[in-house]
Amino acid sequence: MSEQKTTSRRDFVMGAATGIGAGAIGAMGLYSYTPAAYKHFVSLPRGNREEFGAVRSVKITNISETSWFDNATLMGDIQAAGGLLVNQYTIGWPPFGNGKGIARGSFESGLESIRKMIPGNLEEAWALQSKLGLHPENPGGFSCLIEVESLDGTLHKYLLDSGWSFDWMDKAFKREKIDQMLAAHEIEALFLSHEHWDHFWGLPVTVKYDDRIPIYTHNGFYKEGLQYIAATGHKGKLFVQDKPIERIIPGMVVVKYDVPIINRVFGETSLAFNIKDKGLLSISGCNHQGILQCTSFLRNNLKYDNDKFYGIYGGLHISPFEDWDPKYDDLVISLKQYEFDKIGCNHCTGVITAHKFVERGYPVVKGTARFRSKTADYLGNGDTIVF
Repeated sequence: MSEQKTTSRRDFVMGAATGIGAGAIGAMGLYSYTPAAYKHFVSLPRGNREEFGAVRSVKITNISETSWFDNATLMGDIQAAGGLLVNQYTIGWPPFGNGKGIARGSFESGLESIRKMIPGNLEEAWALQSKLGLHPENPGGFSCLIEVESLDGTLHKYLLDSGWSFDWMDKAFKREKIDQMLAAHEIEALFLSHEHWDHFWGLPVTVKYDDRIPIYTHNGFYKEGLQYIAATGHKGKLFVQDKPIERIIPGMVVVKYDVPIINRVFGETSLAFNIKDKGLLSISGCNHQGILQCTSFLRNNLKYDNDKFYGIYGGLHISPFEDWDPKYDDLVISLKQYEFDKIGCNHCTGVITAHKFVERGYPVVKGTARFRSKTADYLGNGDTIVF
């Protein structure tokens, strides 16, 4: 781990230009699969694969996969603010609204309005931002609880991401008793997959219940992101990952992908586990790196039981805005080569994608479509899966 670096890769426009050539919103899913995105990855010969141990099992509880509730509202805001390359902190969404309207928000003014309220008085903070920010009813958030059983029987609990809306996420945490686990310091770390609004901006909800929880981030976080972490009142360790693979416990690693993402975000991390006698499990927040690139990197760089991809969970970023393109059919078909035993998808995978997985007979673990999740064809809010 090292301090955040500022390098030429921060020129998001250079990195993402190819991704918007076909039109702003239509490219939001497709960009993850363009050469412009892939060129950022380091590839190693398969002979150098890293052994990292094994775990007995992994249980995932979906706290919230509903990052926003209406696609048209979110897409309309992004278009009106200037498109994919605009800085997310200036769009005007809460908690960084300042009452000046679309594309006139700012990190500094938004944060200043609630600085004294976070993390202790989140209801008041969100109520204020609901007046200052755009469409405060639309944010939800992505977050899941990961429970890992080591080979010796030890149970480890982790959070992946902390959502967006203070109000929605606090209620979701209470629904799944995450608030109690955090307050009892049962959760060993929070992994922030990337800096996007729907995975990161709800951080005060986690810090409210445990201000000393260790936090892991990609070293692509901008200065605003790091300042926001500090402003939440976080007093624990902040680990900024700067190498491709970071071991957490035997059988569990964090994998770093350097890829430009929409709205001036850079980089994403995913979690990988070697399930004893089963094979590899990948857990992602959004998978902006692209599912095929992700599986290829893991296959080339990690050594796991049976040399088999056992399962996958999370957002697969294929059609997050239901903007289906025939090219995505190739992605759906190509996943068959990995012969997953279990697929637990949701969030930015897209409802259409989930339907297509089911139609093709893939081993998708279905959900219950509760708590405002849109379909039972994927794991929705409150649902669980065990690998």
